[in-house]
Amino acid sequence: MKSLNTLFATLLLIGAGSAFAASTVDLTVRGLITPSACKPDLSNGGNVDLGKISARDLNADKPTTLAGQSLQLSVTCDAQTLMALEAKDNRKGSAYIEQYDLFGLGLINSTEKLGAMEMRLINAVADGVAGRMIASEDGGLTWYYERYFTHDNILSVANIGIDAPLPVQLFTADMMISPIIAPASGLTLNNEVAIDGSVTLTVKYL
Repeated sequence: MKSLNTLFATLLLIGAGSAFAASTVDLTVRGLITPSACKPDLSNGGNVDLGKISARDLNADKPTTLAGQSLQLSVTCDAQTLMALEAKDNRKGSAYIEQYDLFGLGLINSTEKLGAMEMRLINAVADGVAGRMIASEDGGLTWYYERYFTHDNILSVANIGIDAPLPVQLFTADMMISPIIAPASGLTLNNEVAIDGSVTLTVKYL
C-alpha cells in the first residue's frame, strides 16, 4: 500500500508540473546601448516666422500656398553612427486635410483647422560628401528614396544611388517648410489668428 501511495504521489507531481509549465510564458528584453550620441540642431533656434498675412490675400475657396521657408538642419554625433530622424506633429489632427505628409498649423476657436505644412530635406551632406535622403516605414528594416517627412516614416541619409543608411558623424541638410492655409471661407478671421505649427525632430539610432 505504501508503494502505491508513493506511485500516486509521483503521478500527481508529474501532472502538476505539466499543468504549471503550460501556464507560463517567457519575456525577453533585448536592446543595445550605444557609446555614441547624436545631437540635432536647427538654425534660428528652429523658429520660422511667416510674418503677418492679410486675410484679404487668402483664397476664399481653395488653399493658399505661402512662400516656402528653410532652416539649416545638422546632426552631430560623437563618432560615425547609423541614425535616422523622426518627425512628431505636436499639432496632430489640426491639418486642414488628412494626408500622411501634412503637419498641422493649429486651430481657430478650437475647431477650425487653419492649414498644414509639408517638410522635406534637400542638399544632404554626410561627412562632407553629398548624399541623398531615404525613408523607412518599418523601423529601418527596408528603405526607399524619399525626402519628405510623414507621420509614419523616419528619414536617413545614404550614398547617392544606394538605399541603405550611411554611418555619419556630421550630417547637414536644408529643411524646407511649405505652409498652406485652408480656404478662407471656412475660417473665422475677424481677429488676428496665430499660425501655430510645432514639430519635434528626434534622432533614432539604427
